[in-house]
Amino acid sequence: MRDLFEKIYRDKGPLGKWASQAEGYFVFPKLEGQISNRMKFQGKDVITWSINDYLGLANHPEIRKVDAQAGIDYGSAYPMGARMMSGHTDLHEVLQNELAEFVNKEAAYLLNFGYQGMVSTIDALVSKDDIIVYDVDAHACIIDGVRLHMGKRFTYKHNDIESLEKNLDRATKMAEQTGGGILVISEGVFGMRGEQGRLKEIAALKKKYNFRFLVDDAHGFGTQGERGAGTGEEQGVQDDIDVYFATFAKSMAGTGAFIAADKEIIDYLKYNLRSQMFAKSLQMQLVVGARKRLDMLKTMPELKNKLWENTNALQNGLKERGFDIGTTQSCVTPVYLKGSIPEAMALVKDLRENFGIFCSIVVYPVIPKGLILLRLIPTATHTLEDVKITLDAFEVIRARLENGTYQRLSAAVMAAMGE
Repeated sequence: MRDLFEKIYRDKGPLGKWASQAEGYFVFPKLEGQISNRMKFQGKDVITWSINDYLGLANHPEIRKVDAQAGIDYGSAYPMGARMMSGHTDLHEVLQNELAEFVNKEAAYLLNFGYQGMVSTIDALVSKDDIIVYDVDAHACIIDGVRLHMGKRFTYKHNDIESLEKNLDRATKMAEQTGGGILVISEGVFGMRGEQGRLKEIAALKKKYNFRFLVDDAHGFGTQGERGAGTGEEQGVQDDIDVYFATFAKSMAGTGAFIAADKEIIDYLKYNLRSQMFAKSLQMQLVVGARKRLDMLKTMPELKNKLWENTNALQNGLKERGFDIGTTQSCVTPVYLKGSIPEAMALVKDLRENFGIFCSIVVYPVIPKGLILLRLIPTATHTLEDVKITLDAFEVIRARLENGTYQRLSAAVMAAMGE
């Protein structure tokens, strides 16, 4: 028998092993100032490309006013208790009805947090006899929800309909043995690559296979579709999505989330979502703030228009300059470069210190070894000047990566970070 913590002392994990060099700078960085296109990092002004404030609502004066007044009116505790016990209010119901109407569903239900809400939704929808089929690139909250499943699950290759069909064949045969059903899960927009899920093609498979369809549209809600009602609206298949999920943490610049579906399904989930049944209700200050955010999302199309103006300028500019941005079909803008983790650290340090540009860095094990992914999130608060400065800087850092500058500097960077 060994000490439970022995494995932790021995192996900090593929990311944790870099903690002494990375923490506080490359991971767990501290951005300061009001949320906007320009913030401060370690005392320096930086153009911020790593905040999911798509519509620029986080620091909008109308939002700040409503949030502040809601704090005065309700404080940060009301209502106390879980929804089923003592945490239910008229305004919770009003917001749910407004959300359901906006995403064209019969009913909706508020969730305290998106991550735990998705985990709990998957857990509530399936029993041990059911089979889950989900995209291999699904977000961690989906993966964790699937982990709770006591039955069989299959992954299909990312956005690969042929792979999905093969796994639906397998799932169908198994469901015939267990007497269960099938749940297919995709994202509306995949937050790392920026690709839209192939919702239209997946929905079309309902004519051939018997399954229900759950979509996590965290990055699509507010950014996709003519009205901003999400990727289902964008692709014209919202009616074919059986359970629609979105979070307030992106376009709504808030806290919380919701699920929407037929009323009978929502009624069932209300009484079976463990993460909501046994957790405090979404506080009123956040409910009031979410209503204001939703109203602005619906009535101010200029916010989404500005978001897409900036997105198109950034993505077109990167492509024109020969950068690989993959196959993004959303505002999420990945830039793929070749290099090692130490080179990536030197490159990002150069971007932040010498060019005043802050974007997220993604390396192995999230992506394959030898690749560096710089992930940029344009918002409605960015300017075309921000875009030009960033494009010019990216040309310089690419040249330095290719001529070996960062390979030579990487040892110095690691030493400066305490290694």
